[in-house]
Amino acid sequence: MQIGIDKIGFYTPSLYLDLVDLAHARNEEPDKYLIGIGQEKQAVIPATQDIVTMGASAADQILTEEDKKDISTVIVATESGVDNSKAAAIYVKQLLGLDNFVRTVELKEACYSGTAAIQFARGLVNLNDKEKVLVITADIARYGIGTPGEVTQGGGAIAMLISVNPRVLAIENQSVSYTDDIMDFWRPLYRSEALVDGKYSTNVYIDFFNKCWNRYSEITDRSFDDFSALIFHLPFTKMGKKALDSVMEKEPENIANHFGTQLKFSQQLSRQVGNLYTGSLYMSFLSLLQFNSELVAGNRIGLFSYGSGAEGEFYSGILQNEYGDVIDFENIETMLNNRTKVSVADYETIFNSQIGYTSTDVVLDTSNDKSKYVLSGQKDQQRQYFVRK
Repeated sequence: MQIGIDKIGFYTPSLYLDLVDLAHARNEEPDKYLIGIGQEKQAVIPATQDIVTMGASAADQILTEEDKKDISTVIVATESGVDNSKAAAIYVKQLLGLDNFVRTVELKEACYSGTAAIQFARGLVNLNDKEKVLVITADIARYGIGTPGEVTQGGGAIAMLISVNPRVLAIENQSVSYTDDIMDFWRPLYRSEALVDGKYSTNVYIDFFNKCWNRYSEITDRSFDDFSALIFHLPFTKMGKKALDSVMEKEPENIANHFGTQLKFSQQLSRQVGNLYTGSLYMSFLSLLQFNSELVAGNRIGLFSYGSGAEGEFYSGILQNEYGDVIDFENIETMLNNRTKVSVADYETIFNSQIGYTSTDVVLDTSNDKSKYVLSGQKDQQRQYFVRK
């Protein structure tokens, strides 16, 4: 029985920051960001959007009323939780109008938990093949204004429907996970911005990829010849290149060039949006499918998931022949092209306007947010959401 991704949708808000403008404002050469980091634009998240509204928007793009009847579980994977107790999945379930006889849960392990959610979802579907599981990866990457990590901020959500007979990617059973207690990136409960040792984190990422790939290759007896593409979690696009280069050093030039080309396809959306944390790997997957017109059904794709702290996993999937009909690539292109550019000053104002950690009532100006799902503020220490009709 094949189980995997039957549908996949993507959402990011309607504002962006041009990183050339940011470079000038920070007295940096633009190529440090455009080439050295590999980013061009960065999603700017208004105060009226959070992981709940973005996750609901991503899911809304892919769900039919029939799908909603078949969903048994909603899993939200995030490291940008809005409550230390209540799962964001409950809010999402309510906004989407799902039945109350639905299981809801939130998962956390830095950027990795989206992959854990997919694996858990596969297990649930295996128990009852008539059910579908909605997996949402939603995050807002925040490091702080003027920090070294500022250029790798971003945000958005990916929604995936996991079912039998998937039309996008059939996930193969063998995978390899690797975990070690490492402080390369963390965010204490009292902070909305992450703390990170960037160079150390990059080295850990590369090391974990090598460990996972080598173990996977030993167990499956597969080599690079068995794959059409390798895709990576991309907190910034250059990170994936560093990992790929580490295993391509001893490979023939034609093999290295092939996988390098596939990597470039998978980087395109990341360059325009920035870091999605839990959703970054799956945005890479969407990007690969959108920009590589030569992929065909039966191609095997390798996926490397990583979350600081740290955990990595390498697994694989087989591309299905209906993926081009299921994924709305035109909608993704339109959404990105129709975004509004903001100045660095406006970006800084928006960055500092988030609700954050406060017990006071907050009323947000929602007049400029035309999204279907909107955060309108906080009342009696409870977040207030509404669905725009």
